Amino acid sequence: MAREISSVGVIGLGTMGAGIAEVLARSGVSVVAVEIDDDGVRRGRGHLEHSTERAVAGGKLDADGRSALLDRISYTTSLPELSDVDLVIEAIPENLEAKSEVFAELDKITGPDTIFVSNTSSLSITEIGVHTARPGKVVGMHFFNPAPILKLVEIVRTVVTEPEVITDVVAFAERLGKTPVVIGDRAGFIANALLFGYLNHAVRMYEQRYATREDLDAAMRFGCGYPMGPLALLDLIGLDTAYEILDTMYHQSRNRLHAPAPLLKQMITAGLLGRKTGQGFYTYDEPDSPTVTDVVTPSTVDTVAPREVRKVGVVGTGTMATGIVEVFAKRGYEVILRARSADKAAASVAKVKKSLDKAVVKGRLSEEDAAAALGRISPAVDFDELADVDLVVEAVAEDLAVKQAVFAALDDVVKPGAVLATTTSSLPVISCAAATSRPSDVVGVHFFNPAPVMKLVEVVSTISTAPDVVATVDAVCAAVGKHPVHCGDRAGFIVNALLFPYLNDAVKMLEAHYAEADDIDTAMKVGCGLPMGPFELLDVVGLDVSLAIQRTLFNEFREEGFAPAPLLEHLVTAGRLGRKTGKGFKDYSAR
Repeated sequence: MAREISSVGVIGLGTMGAGIAEVLARSGVSVVAVEIDDDGVRRGRGHLEHSTERAVAGGKLDADGRSALLDRISYTTSLPELSDVDLVIEAIPENLEAKSEVFAELDKITGPDTIFVSNTSSLSITEIGVHTARPGKVVGMHFFNPAPILKLVEIVRTVVTEPEVITDVVAFAERLGKTPVVIGDRAGFIANALLFGYLNHAVRMYEQRYATREDLDAAMRFGCGYPMGPLALLDLIGLDTAYEILDTMYHQSRNRLHAPAPLLKQMITAGLLGRKTGQGFYTYDEPDSPTVTDVVTPSTVDTVAPREVRKVGVVGTGTMATGIVEVFAKRGYEVILRARSADKAAASVAKVKKSLDKAVVKGRLSEEDAAAALGRISPAVDFDELADVDLVVEAVAEDLAVKQAVFAALDDVVKPGAVLATTTSSLPVISCAAATSRPSDVVGVHFFNPAPVMKLVEVVSTISTAPDVVATVDAVCAAVGKHPVHCGDRAGFIVNALLFPYLNDAVKMLEAHYAEADDIDTAMKVGCGLPMGPFELLDVVGLDVSLAIQRTLFNEFREEGFAPAPLLEHLVTAGRLGRKTGKGFKDYSAR
């Protein structure tokens, strides 16, 4: 039976410490809050009063409840006043020496059964615990910011933490209404270890001028359903905090992908720490404000006139091809769907009709508009029937030789000045362009599946793509209701290049028996607000597809950290490819 924890000390009343104190008091726990001086107490009390005022204004707390909550919290600048508490949570800044000193002092003050908890997000609980005479009663309890709202708590055990202490702390976290996951003691734990490698990678992309800050952030919001883009999230977290976490991770892992991007250090030195200083990757109207005031990064195609597009050709009959056909036809374009046979062409048109009919049933499209869209689609078998299209989108299998053959055939028949686009997700666009006599007319236009639903389109320019071709694709995206983002022609473009190393890191974490797949999924969904956990997503995408993309990234960048996790290779070899085979990282056979 878990011990009863009725009184808790909280050391440090910054944003996180005050949030933890609020969570505790809201759950009926008596809190003794400790700060270094009277100014710290005043600031901490202010945090709590402001936060609970907002909770009342938002209908999440009534006035009586607020008064009772605040009455449960006492304030002090004296550590000895924690002598009788059942548990102490330390929430001071991320400095190992400072935290160790606090724990050593607590060891002299509290009873032998008092549990010591650190809210560190990246430092070693083991190193903190050895400064006490009770390392078995020292544990990590990593809340996420804002603590009163976010549900995830990472419970960090060391090699000497007593099992009953973990049981007590897990039960306590559940009593607070939190979702605990139990993990071992390593830098970054689950959420930060996976999140910050991804954020660092995004900074490197921006640093290399591969994509603008707006395009990087929009790509991950629209392409993956993330609540925030990576650079906006870094501004929210604080660039100094991000640097400290990455540096701690790097010194433990020696993984070059964890080495903080040099740009981070430069921005910190310049005082550009993000929202808290009013400027980071974006500029805000005042410190701590979410309102961005600086101008959008200028587009490279704003001054270039697009080519006229009235008729569109789509080559292919798969899900992506038929989705693209539907997108164009619904927006008034005449579309020619080219297939390898009349039967395949007819079947593809039937797939589009089925999708349009579903939209009618769901009230998203009128019967008249669905019929009109279907009437704009013409099936074709010969490439010659694409002769007068203004834009042709190739959407055949992800096989470079097959795509090059398509582009060579298009080059022979399509009129001069037409834009030739590939919707490849991983292959080099320039290799498709090289199969033609007009590489300046070739561009990557990577739609996301399902194309009728997903707003994002990655517009991929090669070293040969003409500016007016990019401008044309931008204009077409606007006309069909898509959000274009721009990048260069390298493996993974934006979304896959950021997403799949993160997924690969999750597999390596599982492979190392650091945490269970369900706990890792929970940490990323609950702690980071992602729509799916990494293993859920891998099983949906398909492990074979994921492995192919990860291999492409590794072969292009030669980064050791991009090497596919052996466990991913083994599952693919065993035929466990995810939902489509009934088994992947999880078992779907009984569902």
